Amino acid sequence: MDKRNAFTIVIILVVIIFAYFIINKQHPETDEEVAKCIGKNSVLYIQLGCSACKVQEDMFGENYQYLNKIDCFFEQDKCTDITATPTWLIKGKKYEGVQSIEKLKELTGC
Repeated sequence: MDKRNAFTIVIILVVIIFAYFIINKQHPETDEEVAKCIGKNSVLYIQLGCSACKVQEDMFGENYQYLNKIDCFFEQDKCTDITATPTWLIKGKKYEGVQSIEKLKELTGC
């Protein structure tokens, strides 16, 4: 391998590592107290195989377990008014799509 190819590989690796950290900073994991509060004050409607639901889950990281979730794939009877997932039900109002943690904190009063 010549020096030019080695240099190209190093540059590619640096770009990949840099991109990884940029992407992870966009969705910092939510702390436990905030997740518990949001979970107590909302319902999150999700569905098996929903990629946007996975994005929302990743925002909470390990603290996703504290959310009040209904999976519309398994509990269709509870999702008759849900037209898209993820959907948040907060104070009687529906919010479709991925919501930022800041927006969820604001909506739930957390």
